[in-house]
Amino acid sequence: MVERLKIGSIVIRCFEFDRMLAFWEEALHYVHRKPVEGGWVILRDPRGTGPNVSLDQTSGRRTGKRSRLHFDLYTTDQEGEVERLVRMGAARYPWRYRPDDDFVVLEDPDGNLFCVVQVPIEG
Repeated sequence: MVERLKIGSIVIRCFEFDRMLAFWEEALHYVHRKPVEGGWVILRDPRGTGPNVSLDQTSGRRTGKRSRLHFDLYTTDQEGEVERLVRMGAARYPWRYRPDDDFVVLEDPDGNLFCVVQVPIEG
């Protein structure tokens, strides 16, 4: 049987490597797969259910347009998670929300956008 294609890792190229590492470790509760080496690290879900998140240090800040890739982080406690992420170093992004939007847009410490999406409680 052939295994289906799946996401193995989401790679974020970043200038503020140490801040990004601390932020995404705490935000997702992920752990190192191996020690940091040469500005590269793979963070993994300790439960083994989510994809890896890899950080790749760059020598300069991003210029020009924003990345076409971002995280949608799902939660049943959007308000609580947004506040927790802001305390950790994220910033609210001035998005033009529509009344029915179920997400909040934030920036990580390196200026990459991501969304915190409210999902229903399963039960």
